[in-house]
Amino acid sequence: MNDAYPAILKKWRLAKIKKSSNFEFHQLDITNLEAIKGLFGQYKFDAVMNLAARAGVRASVDNPWACVSTNITGTLNLLELCKDYKVKKFILASTSSIYGANETPFNEDDKADKQLSPYAATKKGAEALVYTYNYLYKIDTTILRYFTVYGPAGRPDMMPFKFIHHIAEGLPIILYGDGNQERDFTYIDDIARGSIACLEPLEFEVINLGSDRPVKVNYVIQLMEQYLGKKAIIERQPPHPADVPATWANIAKAKKLLSWDASFSIEDGIKNAVDWYLGNRDWLKDIKI
Repeated sequence: MNDAYPAILKKWRLAKIKKSSNFEFHQLDITNLEAIKGLFGQYKFDAVMNLAARAGVRASVDNPWACVSTNITGTLNLLELCKDYKVKKFILASTSSIYGANETPFNEDDKADKQLSPYAATKKGAEALVYTYNYLYKIDTTILRYFTVYGPAGRPDMMPFKFIHHIAEGLPIILYGDGNQERDFTYIDDIARGSIACLEPLEFEVINLGSDRPVKVNYVIQLMEQYLGKKAIIERQPPHPADVPATWANIAKAKKLLSWDASFSIEDGIKNAVDWYLGNRDWLKDIKI
């Protein structure tokens, strides 16, 4: 619920989830060990899934301290409490940014030690902590490397939401590079399904969750223009040094261990995201990104 991007979007999501009878919400900060210790003392958890992070490659260049605090210290706090309270399963949401400018497709056993942003570096640090706690305390741990997650109610600082918003409202979009860079866009429903599958015992695993179908950014812009019925106003900028030319997930491990595969095409996923935006435009059109 922090101000990394407008909280109105977070409140909208939360209102939807609160309709579930078996859901509870506690507004706590994972960097505050004493606060979250109280939660572990109140409940006996079967598993912890750490989806909390300061995300954003470019944002991390401007504010690396927020990334270190949440992504490393916050993860350490949760691991310590899992150890102390005998929680058997821990899942870390990590990122394809770990791979840097490696050759594609990205494989989980690739050497990945040249991160290009503080965000990626702090996620690499969190991954190292997860391995250490599996080794020392035998906590069943799974690291999920997400690839460009998008869909309805997505992060407004990411390209899919931001570009839909700007094209719909007649605002210019800033395109770094020539638009031929490729991204392995992965629809939110697929990510959620794969994450839940990892609650099963796996001992220690690092698993890619991606579509295995990278597409050019220019093609995604064309889809948005088609579904919105408007042409994009494009302001071109040089490539950002923290961006990589391509991401592409090898998902063979996810298929084998989780019986998981991405089911949403980029065409259907962007259509859903555009339809959601248009259906909620009355309060989305004024969001400051």
